Amino acid sequence: MNPDQSLSSYDYDLPPERIAQTPVTPRDRSRLLVLDSVDSIQHQHFYHLVDWLQPNDLLVMNNTKVIPARLHGRKTTGAPVEVLLLEERSADTWLALVKPGKRFTLGSEILFTAPHDLSQTLKATVVDRDPETGGRLLEFQLRPNQTLWSVLDDFGEIPFPPYVTDSEAKPDQYQTIYAETPGAVAAPTAGLHFTPEVFEALEQKGVEKTFVTLHVGVGTFRPVEVEDITAHDMHYEWIDVPEETVKKIRETKAKGGRVIAVGTTVVRSLEGMAAASPGELQSFQGQTNLFIYPGYEWQVVDGLITNFHLPKSSLLMLVSALIGRERLLDVYQAAIAQEYRFYSFGDAMLILPEAKVF
Repeated sequence: MNPDQSLSSYDYDLPPERIAQTPVTPRDRSRLLVLDSVDSIQHQHFYHLVDWLQPNDLLVMNNTKVIPARLHGRKTTGAPVEVLLLEERSADTWLALVKPGKRFTLGSEILFTAPHDLSQTLKATVVDRDPETGGRLLEFQLRPNQTLWSVLDDFGEIPFPPYVTDSEAKPDQYQTIYAETPGAVAAPTAGLHFTPEVFEALEQKGVEKTFVTLHVGVGTFRPVEVEDITAHDMHYEWIDVPEETVKKIRETKAKGGRVIAVGTTVVRSLEGMAAASPGELQSFQGQTNLFIYPGYEWQVVDGLITNFHLPKSSLLMLVSALIGRERLLDVYQAAIAQEYRFYSFGDAMLILPEAKVF
């Protein structure tokens, strides 16, 4: 089998102390590993980003906002329950992961109390199972003219990733400063490094920015479980690439500028949009299950800002499609040796077009 198509070829060892538990402050003091050619690595800080971009470059960002999707409740027996909302399926009915899940049969009820107002209560009933995620469909009982969205801030909390186990981070540190459209259960973490000062420096240099929306769900973190990755069934994600963004991309390409995606979710949005409308780029709103791995032919994205990703993950495969799997794993080893901080609260990498090999 081609090693680029073999799951075990995307494995690497990461010392546990390299998993960032709390983000640096200010955000732009995180480190930035820059790949500016096929054989060069530069070690910088994120506030140096402006030095590596050019006038007429375009940053494309994901403006999704993380919702307080983690709720703590109890069964009618009094046993504690943790619920992670994934997506709204219909009015007051949500797909959710429930722990401990095996005991939740149809008709099971969960009772919630607002942490800061014990007089506020909420009840949900399990109405179905979801084989794809192992989750449950929960129907929430709400008062007339009330929605779960309207009470979510009272009952829920921002969910940090499972590998963040000892964090001093505050909930707003798991939101980008440009988060606008609620719906994600995980942050588009490549954007966490931006500050107003970085944006001001980029604007003065003539670097533009624009936005897409992809609500990051649990599918982003779903492991690839087949050794032949070409047989992996990629999850669907809903994306919105508006006409204004497509127009800026066209203008950037026409001026000789570069389209730099801020995060893998933006890559999936832009390349998913291109796949949905072969030929001339067109705005797109809908679902994509595009799976990007080495051998992929790029349509829109020229460069990428991204964090460091988990072994054997589809995100690692996506970045490998840009610079090559062996090169990426070599870069990761260099980052570990230089004590970079990994995963959601960790440091960033900038891949410039000159470093692309595909």
